[in-house]
Amino acid sequence: MYKTIYLKRGKDESLRRFHPWVFSGAIAKVDDGIAEGDVVRVVDFSGDFIAVGHFQEGSIAVRVLAFDDVEIGVDFFTARITVALNMRRSIGLADGDKGNTYRLVHGEGDSLPGLIIDMYNHTAVMQSHSIGMHLSRQMIVDALRRVYGDAITAIYYKSEGTLPFVEDISSTDGYLYGSAGDNVACENGLLFHIDWLRGQKTGFFIDQRENRLLLQNYSKGKNVLNMFCYTGGFSVYALKGGATLVHSVDSSAKAIELTRKNVAMNFPDDNRHDAFCEDAFRFLDGCKDKYDLIILDPPAFAKHRGALHNALKGYTRLNVKAFERIRKGGILFTFSCSQVVSMMHFRNAVFTAAAQARRQVRILHFLHQPADHPINIYHPEGEYLKGLVLYVE
Repeated sequence: MYKTIYLKRGKDESLRRFHPWVFSGAIAKVDDGIAEGDVVRVVDFSGDFIAVGHFQEGSIAVRVLAFDDVEIGVDFFTARITVALNMRRSIGLADGDKGNTYRLVHGEGDSLPGLIIDMYNHTAVMQSHSIGMHLSRQMIVDALRRVYGDAITAIYYKSEGTLPFVEDISSTDGYLYGSAGDNVACENGLLFHIDWLRGQKTGFFIDQRENRLLLQNYSKGKNVLNMFCYTGGFSVYALKGGATLVHSVDSSAKAIELTRKNVAMNFPDDNRHDAFCEDAFRFLDGCKDKYDLIILDPPAFAKHRGALHNALKGYTRLNVKAFERIRKGGILFTFSCSQVVSMMHFRNAVFTAAAQARRQVRILHFLHQPADHPINIYHPEGEYLKGLVLYVE
């Protein structure tokens, strides 16, 4: 049976409310011999069972896998992945109607903390954010093959950049099942090259799917600027929506190359699009009154609470630039993907930017992550993506 972690008196309340984390400060003692990544039982001060989960050194000491005293093996992962897939099928994401690109497992949102699995056609890209999930990777592969059968032809593991450092634990990205195949995936009828070998995250920002579709509806007849374009997702949707002109900007030459490929695959020989490898602030400095629609989707400015203050200053500075340069009657899509930045924090930063730029601004939409990035109701920290669509007078 699994070794045990004992909580301090009164430190079981959040777990009784099904929050999936045990913080190190709540622990009274641990059994001898527990190593990082081990499955452990968590009991209260009286010794009564509460949960099982993966142990790890650090502030979050246990990530809860189940509130029942169950064995964590292939059958467990098969059941959890089946539930996750059925949810995606119930909302029309896993049956091809909207494409073949979706997130299958979203960490705590699917009761598998520390695990991300994205589906690109017949390939699953798996990412571990905890040592426990890393050590469980072969069981997860076996579970995926049970659930999908012949519908899955490759499983790629991409965790070198997401695993916490642990001595004697290393991760090598590569195929755990199958081999390289077609890396073109479909989203809402549009095609995208997915670079899961060298790209950011699992190769594509699936979490912006619904927001890209909304942008498409606003793009007709507009000059569009897509900042921090990465693989050009917003740019491709803007072109489909009938934009007059679309410019994509990113500081990464590889991102610009992939953006151009994705535009050409969907709109060959279309002269409405151009892409620029340039710093965002420098580019914005030179484009006053040129664009009717601007997208700001920067990388996370804050990865921990200690960086929150500087992050909010960064969001304010970036949005000031956009407000100063967008045309009258323009529309701004602006985002934060920093988990520690709440919607209220972000809204206040954008409010400050509008005031500094002396523009009259109206909120048209509050934007969030899509349904295949679900938020566990007991784990509000899972809400990370937030955005605003603004009309700028």
